[in-house]
Amino acid sequence: MSYRGRFAPSPTGRLHFGSLVAAVGSYLDARAHEGEWLVRIEDLDPPRTRPGAADQILADLEAYGFKWDGQVAWQSDRFDAYGEIVQRLAGAGAVRVCSCSRSALSRLPENVARSGDSGDELFHPLACLEAAAAPGRSLRLRVPDGPVTFADRSLGLQSINVAATVGDFVLQRRDGLFAYQLAVVVDDAAQGITDVVRGCDLLASTARQLLLQRALGLAPVRYMHLPLAVDERGLKLSKSGEAPAADGCDGERASRLVSVLEFLGQTPPPALLHASLDEVWEWARRHWRIDGFAGCAARTAPQVAC
Repeated sequence: MSYRGRFAPSPTGRLHFGSLVAAVGSYLDARAHEGEWLVRIEDLDPPRTRPGAADQILADLEAYGFKWDGQVAWQSDRFDAYGEIVQRLAGAGAVRVCSCSRSALSRLPENVARSGDSGDELFHPLACLEAAAAPGRSLRLRVPDGPVTFADRSLGLQSINVAATVGDFVLQRRDGLFAYQLAVVVDDAAQGITDVVRGCDLLASTARQLLLQRALGLAPVRYMHLPLAVDERGLKLSKSGEAPAADGCDGERASRLVSVLEFLGQTPPPALLHASLDEVWEWARRHWRIDGFAGCAARTAPQVAC
């Protein structure tokens, strides 16, 4: 099967070091396999989308020398497709209606220790919380009990019991918006994605996406997860209000790209710090290796002087 990868940023802010790591890792892996690399803007959640962020992300990618294949895809153009898939799953008996509010679920003991990020999936029990029923209904995928096992290209064999850790997960929210897990599976299939390279913060999502692929009769995607970039306090950069934009060093993008390669366990020669962007990319494509970053331990993002 031909290799087709993608980078799918959410336009909730500027491109920072952590998102640059995901972009570089996915791009180099695609090019090393002589495959295609697509860009998809995951503007699925309007309340969290910042005006102008998507265009700025695309401009930053171009400034760094990324060259994607085909047209940029936008999830905001795909709501009809997501609705059709939800109806298809419902017709197959794979969906259940849920009346639980997020605030009620967050008070369950299983969820108290969670971060509270609006994108996190909260554990849902086998039965809805009748006492906490709220107006509106969400639609959830019925999840079978038992482990979901898959081979991650950098981490090896993984096993996650979605029923025990998350339970039936959301496909369409109470406000009518579609969930990330549904949209990413539908879009990966529509775009013919064969390989997903992304940060370790999405490792747990992989099992949910595999369950959806099975429910829809889709071929499974190959996955590889990269180390997560955090700040000095251990916070994921997307959650850190101090995460600098990746374009913060005009004329210094080549050295920042070298820092990303080092973060990913590559071994760029010191001379690349003074090379052009084209020279850095050429070296990176010829020397890409995935054994340098095996493991999901978070790593502190380097401070790149401007």
